[in-house]
Amino acid sequence: MTRIWHEMRGFPLAIRLLLVNQLGVNTGFYLLIPYLAVHLGEDLGMSAAVVGIVLGVRNLSQQGLFLIGGSAADRLGARGVIIAGCALRTVGFALFALGDGLAVLLAASVLSGLAGALFNPAVRAYLAQEAGERKAEAFALFNVFATTGALVGPLLGSALLLVDFRASALTAAAIFAVLTVAQAAVLPARSAVPTKNSVLGDWREVVGNRVFLAFALAMVGMFTMENQLYLLLPDGARRATGFDGAAGLVFLVGTVANLTLQLRLTRALKERGHRARWIAAGLGLMGLAFVPPMAVAGPTGPPGSVGGAVLRALPVLAGALLLYLGVMVAQPFVMELIPDFGRAELTGTYFGLFYVVSGIAAAAGNAVVGWAMDTGGRTGAGWLPWACCLAFGLLSAAGVVWLHRLRGLPARTPAEPVAVAA
Repeated sequence: MTRIWHEMRGFPLAIRLLLVNQLGVNTGFYLLIPYLAVHLGEDLGMSAAVVGIVLGVRNLSQQGLFLIGGSAADRLGARGVIIAGCALRTVGFALFALGDGLAVLLAASVLSGLAGALFNPAVRAYLAQEAGERKAEAFALFNVFATTGALVGPLLGSALLLVDFRASALTAAAIFAVLTVAQAAVLPARSAVPTKNSVLGDWREVVGNRVFLAFALAMVGMFTMENQLYLLLPDGARRATGFDGAAGLVFLVGTVANLTLQLRLTRALKERGHRARWIAAGLGLMGLAFVPPMAVAGPTGPPGSVGGAVLRALPVLAGALLLYLGVMVAQPFVMELIPDFGRAELTGTYFGLFYVVSGIAAAAGNAVVGWAMDTGGRTGAGWLPWACCLAFGLLSAAGVVWLHRLRGLPARTPAEPVAVAA
């Protein structure tokens, strides 16, 4: 922790606020959203179909509008878009607490999803612009605070649910309200750099960057595998131990590793070779993380003793640790690389399109993993979903290596927009 705080002090106040902001964003998000389906189904008595519609509207509102949020950050300035996004999420989460009707809940879903579509690309664009040559270190710290929030949020949410769901929703809304005020008070305004194109012209320019699109598609594996921290690995921990609370150990392992290793890894790797090398290595490591849990893949069964539960959990926790390490290796360099694909005044648009692609990819990848889990459960092939994730990792790593060998990926020093060789 001392190293993290020391590193933070080396950045401008705006970046320090955005790091704390991400801790608050993930804390507020994860103390509410994981429990929303249970609230809608059990507390409000909604059917599974209606619950799916409410959750789907929230996800679609966010994933489908990232490009708009990125363009807004480029044209209006990232600061205002970040503040607007946090304010909208404050209102959306408050509506979850105050409304029981379907119309109110749908409005809350749209507002909370739109909020994420606004501030996610805007925060990353602002961070990239403010950090200058230290983008990798800034995004490494960003990852530390995001991971910590993803651990704190569910723990706080579980405690607040002992009161009721509304206490969780109002607490989440209060966190975003505080973040909104802090950003308005502290974040310095930066004039948006005028762009020579219309919004559609900017989109055509970014979509026409075929190397960038190829890189975004190569990242399909990263987002699919990272999502297994919330799907496959917790399920594997529960099956291995027979204990529902074992899923929390997955997040605890990752948070401890992130706090102690992220900055050291990023700093050690930054000056040792092209970023593509470490992105590919991180993706490969993420894929290999799914090999140890195959050893305990299978139907749920109570362990013979506490010692047996611990032994069966070790391969899953080892896989979680390797997965977190892979993310720590790859993700800061992925975030550092994205702005270098094109003009500086389109940084937000590039981040927006990247997250549109990643959202679609994560949804498709999760569908494949879910199918593999169901199929493995029916046929006794418990190894199948783990093998799918291994394949995602290796294919994504190979895609980055291929792009690097074609010399398509930007060098560390930003230059002119990357052209595509015939």
